[in-house]
Amino acid sequence: MNDIIIGLAKAAILVALNQPENFDLENALKHYPMLKEKGAAFVTINTEPNKQLRGCIGSLQAYRPLYKDIIANAQSAALHDPRFKPLSKEELKNIKIEVSILSEPKPLPYESRDELKKKITPFKDGVVLKYKTYQATYLPQVWDQLPQFDDFFTSLCMKANLPGSCLELHPDILIYQVTKYEEQ
Repeated sequence: MNDIIIGLAKAAILVALNQPENFDLENALKHYPMLKEKGAAFVTINTEPNKQLRGCIGSLQAYRPLYKDIIANAQSAALHDPRFKPLSKEELKNIKIEVSILSEPKPLPYESRDELKKKITPFKDGVVLKYKTYQATYLPQVWDQLPQFDDFFTSLCMKANLPGSCLELHPDILIYQVTKYEEQ
């Protein structure tokens, strides 16, 4: 399955950059019918050799067939992540693709910061933070860079354009898990 998911994302990026690709979508959909089911995915592009983030775009909610979500998010990660300039064809040889397929985000009720800390499972839970019109998410993989609860949530608050101490505002928290596929 890893080869199919990564192959689909890579082919989508190649198409977006007007490069040749030979991914057999029809065959993949025939042999992996789950690709036709509604699904939500994040596509992350990292540069080698040191895994620098180069683009990451995704969907939190499943609203279209998974294969279409992967294609759209792969192309958006390559060309439309506002943090980066569009990927060039020269960069293709130095990238590695990661696709995370998300479970449905579920609200996580909590009364206090300490209770939230007890309920969150670092390295397993992806987190969506919502407060009024502000929202941000971190995939479970972000725990690798920010393994401390306080650092993780300070950064997530700031990603949502809120103060680093935004947990004091008692934002809504949703959690999800991912099935991760990585280019080898």
